[in-house]
Amino acid sequence: QVQLVESGGGLVQAGGSLRLSCAASGRTGSTYTKGWFRQAPGKEREFVAGISWSGRTAFTDSVKGRFTISRDNAKNTVYLQMNSLKPEDTAVYYCAADPSGYIGSVTSRYNYWGQGTQVTVSS
Repeated sequence: QVQLVESGGGLVQAGGSLRLSCAASGRTGSTYTKGWFRQAPGKEREFVAGISWSGRTAFTDSVKGRFTISRDNAKNTVYLQMNSLKPEDTAVYYCAADPSGYIGSVTSRYNYWGQGTQVTVSS
């Protein structure tokens, strides 16, 4: 089992920045792909970004150029740096982990999920 705990969410004005962290515990999961998803009220959970154990990354189009994803395998932590935030980025952000190396938007491919952290961007 891998436990994931997100942190770093909060309220920020449009144009601001936040950095989310996702700390993994239990089975180390250092070789697992880690992904960030988000879910706004009334909407389905959507893929935001993912990173493989080797550092290969993927992003959804709406965040390219604004968000970056990184990981520190020694700390079993993955980060999502969010810059130039927009009101439409408002959502609960979830961290997920997949042991198979998959990076993508299919939520069922991810075995482990955190509880989420709220990000609110005011206009």
